[in-house]
Amino acid sequence: MSVLTATEQKTRLKRTFFTKGLVIATVSGMAYGLYSAFVTQAMGQGVWGSWYGPDTVLSAFVVVYVLGVLGSGINDLVSAVWAVGIAGLKGKLMDFFRSVKTRPGMVIMACAVIGGPIASAAYIISLQMAGSIIAPITALCPALGAILSRFLFKQKLNLRMVIGILICLAATLMIGWSSLQADARPGAVLGCVIAFIAAVGWAIEGAVAGFGTTVVEYEIGITIRQLTSGVVNLLVVLPLMCFFAGHIGLAPRLVVDAVTSGGSMIFFVISGLFALFAYSLWYKGNSMCGTALGMACNGAYSFWVPFFCWLILGVFFGQDGWALQPIAWVAAVVMFLGILVIAVNPLEWFRRNTSSLMEEVA
Repeated sequence: MSVLTATEQKTRLKRTFFTKGLVIATVSGMAYGLYSAFVTQAMGQGVWGSWYGPDTVLSAFVVVYVLGVLGSGINDLVSAVWAVGIAGLKGKLMDFFRSVKTRPGMVIMACAVIGGPIASAAYIISLQMAGSIIAPITALCPALGAILSRFLFKQKLNLRMVIGILICLAATLMIGWSSLQADARPGAVLGCVIAFIAAVGWAIEGAVAGFGTTVVEYEIGITIRQLTSGVVNLLVVLPLMCFFAGHIGLAPRLVVDAVTSGGSMIFFVISGLFALFAYSLWYKGNSMCGTALGMACNGAYSFWVPFFCWLILGVFFGQDGWALQPIAWVAAVVMFLGILVIAVNPLEWFRRNTSSLMEEVA
């Protein structure tokens, strides 16, 4: 029985750590699919059913945009409660209060405003308008993040990354084409446009937040992120949207009615927990296998979102309209392949793993 040298042990540990990071980042994408399904279910129960129903007394603007912001804010605030509770159980609350006052903590809060009240609200609005078909479009964020990093931080954008970006754009065109089919929802096209806004917001968050998350421990970082997003959504963005709708006093009434609707809050508790896992595991996976590859694995939610929406909403709860056109499923796979090409050189990865396998056999 051969004894591994210190160098070989270090290499094996590094490989195991890297592989674990890939698994964690992939699980984060699955958690995002579950969060998307349960937040959609939450926004169809209790008082939400009457708000979205045919006899609603709310204006079209309020139904489409204000309620989307409200749902996003409640989900993120519930997620923040989960995060604070977990941090308290682990004795990390003091770390949270210390980190908020630091420059990295402020960077995370700034990114949370972009990725939360802007991107997450746009995601939920588009999800309500067009369904899970928008998932591959929002999964453009790694491709957009690579482009933003090229201009903002002068990071290299080589031919392989450009090819990956073009693959992602081709998948987006496939999704756009399927959204124009006769059985698509009436707001599918506009929903896809709003989904692109979410992709841009998350790309900015991913490109900038790296500075903060390299210093702040990931569980503390996600607590700051979710708390900032929930509070800003409900106390700033929601009243502002109600003001644009001509009903500034509507915001507090909507919040009270929503949080006292037990039938929907049960599902918000579930969606908030999965949202916490989705973002925190994304942060952790990125720190273990690198942001580019972590985003590629997380970007598989372009498949997990339609899959879990179909499974939970369509199959389990028996809701119509969650089955996807075959082209949408194909586009989700194409999107993931494009993200993977952006993140890693397939030839180098194949050569490295083949070499490692041959060494282990020898």
